[in-house]
Amino acid sequence: MRIEIPREFERFGPIMFYDVQKVYELDSGLIYKKNETKPEEQSVIKRISYESLQEIQEQMAIIVPVRNEKIKLIEGVLSGIPHHCQIIIVSNSSREEVDRFKIEKNALEHVGAFMKKNLLIVHQKDPALGKALASAGYDYILDEDGIVKNGKCEGMILSTFLAHLCGKKYIGFIDSDNYFPGAVHEYVQEYSAGLYNSKSDYSMVRIAWHSKPKIVESNLFFAKRGRASEHTNKFLNQLVSHYTGYGTEILKTGNAGEHAMSMELAKNLDFSSGYSIEPYHFISMFERFAAIHDNPLPEILKQGIEVYQIESRNPHLHEVKGDEHVKDMSKAALEVIYRSPLAPESLKKEILEDLFFRNIIESKEEMKKEVVYYPAIVNCDLKKLQKELQNQPYGDQLTLDLSKYKPSKKEGLKRDQLKGKPVPEEKNYLEAK
Repeated sequence: MRIEIPREFERFGPIMFYDVQKVYELDSGLIYKKNETKPEEQSVIKRISYESLQEIQEQMAIIVPVRNEKIKLIEGVLSGIPHHCQIIIVSNSSREEVDRFKIEKNALEHVGAFMKKNLLIVHQKDPALGKALASAGYDYILDEDGIVKNGKCEGMILSTFLAHLCGKKYIGFIDSDNYFPGAVHEYVQEYSAGLYNSKSDYSMVRIAWHSKPKIVESNLFFAKRGRASEHTNKFLNQLVSHYTGYGTEILKTGNAGEHAMSMELAKNLDFSSGYSIEPYHFISMFERFAAIHDNPLPEILKQGIEVYQIESRNPHLHEVKGDEHVKDMSKAALEVIYRSPLAPESLKKEILEDLFFRNIIESKEEMKKEVVYYPAIVNCDLKKLQKELQNQPYGDQLTLDLSKYKPSKKEGLKRDQLKGKPVPEEKNYLEAK
């Protein structure tokens, strides 16, 4: 791959946000042949070799959450994931009247045999998973029956545990309703490029779609941004600007479902439910690691967090879910910004007005609380979790050696335990708006 270096960046405490990077070649060729003259590389362009990308992918788990998707659609997604990645499929498909999970499992195992890949497939409602999480002290995502709750967020938390137990250093997420296998392949390559470039053990890569096709007056129109993303990005940038004192538009991937992280970062971020999970990764980073409040992990202050945003070349085409879906997604995203203890009152007021004028809430004076928060997975005893799952059909794929694992006393800082400095006075530029 040949990719430009980031043109601009912003700092928020130890967090470094890089502006969107452009990919110039998805395939930049083999290492130069023996008698071939090596051309000079421009300093603003970086070439990343096959070997470097493969090295990252051998240490990466790609998570594909599934719920009653078409089998052919899922097969296409899997076909686009580079061979060396560990694929983890967490399904929450229905099991009554027709057992769709059984159909998915049989079909995908068949496909995996042709791919020569060992797929890890689990059902979100598997009682063994719920029992193992309860035994390990992470019962936050369980219902009253001890079963993992419905929801994409709960499935992502579960899959993060599984990726960690597989011994993977990196974790990436791909939605199962993507119609372009080529786009899936590109996303993982870009995850690998960003993670390869990172100098920190705490890093994240988020995909900025090149375009999102839709039909307008019988013609195909390639929209540049999603309808919810513009509002999410706007308020995330205003929150950053409130503390830095300088206006910014650096964040352009607030709602990016296609994203990847180092496991060191993933296991230390809190989660939120529903459609808010992607923007809440930013909020959790701000709250815990922006040096505004006490930092539970001094190592992160030393190394810093690097966030890369990479623009894809493939268009992003997925199933259309309607205007109500967009409204729900926008409300959930803005709610986690609104409810953050870091958000100043002027920003909260602006969020309420925005949602009210878009007919998403009924009053611009208040917002109904709907988002549920979950603590980081370091709040779990991983040794107990692994022991509980060893005798399950998928247990032989959970290979992490935890013989020397010792949970840190500083791990597990919960959202309601934030302490430190109060929110500073609002900056003039927000008041001017």
